[in-house]
Amino acid sequence: MPTAMLEYTKVILNKVSFDTSLFCKEVKKALQRLMPYEIEEIKMYIQLIVQQNPNLDVCLIHLEA
Repeated sequence: MPTAMLEYTKVILNKVSFDTSLFCKEVKKALQRLMPYEIEEIKMYIQLIVQQNPNLDVCLIHLEA
């Protein structure tokens, strides 16, 4: 079951997906703030956004860390 923070993070990532640097910054913050069981779900969500907006693929490096 998604938590409020996870849902809020998805909203923020959607809103900043127009700018690569903002998106990368929010990805890093999400990976620091979310619970370990939420991180797998947000990683999948980030990959979906990157598929729709390929210029954000530079932010995928943060998912590997």
